[in-house]
Amino acid sequence: MTEELADDPFHDCELDPDAVLGTQTFEDVLYTDDTETPVNVLTGETPAHSQATVEEAKAFAAGIDTDTPQIALPASVEAQVETASKPYTSAAFFHFKATGSLKLHRAYHAAYDSDAFTVDFEADYESGDLTITVERVEDS
Repeated sequence: MTEELADDPFHDCELDPDAVLGTQTFEDVLYTDDTETPVNVLTGETPAHSQATVEEAKAFAAGIDTDTPQIALPASVEAQVETASKPYTSAAFFHFKATGSLKLHRAYHAAYDSDAFTVDFEADYESGDLTITVERVEDS
């Protein structure tokens, strides 16, 4: 690998930095109180393992031991039924399930890992919206 490629965090991305610069909002991607949960057809009730609050989901995501901030995403109803899991899962804030594509996931990841950019995000669990802001770091 050449030194030039090593200095370019986007060298293996399909998108360039312009694709993620600025502020983008991804609507209805986070776990909310309205996230779909399974219902037992015999009893009409949601199984205990699928009952959870947004606060529990946020605490779960925050408790993941990683250098990358995590968010709480809704788990599919199928996954909840098959694995008897909670209705949420955690993922990096730039995860493709939140951003909608693997290309954006990789570009946000590259920006987040680079000293050339600042990356901030806001997770609004009431609306389910995730807002990510990427800016270039100005040379001093």
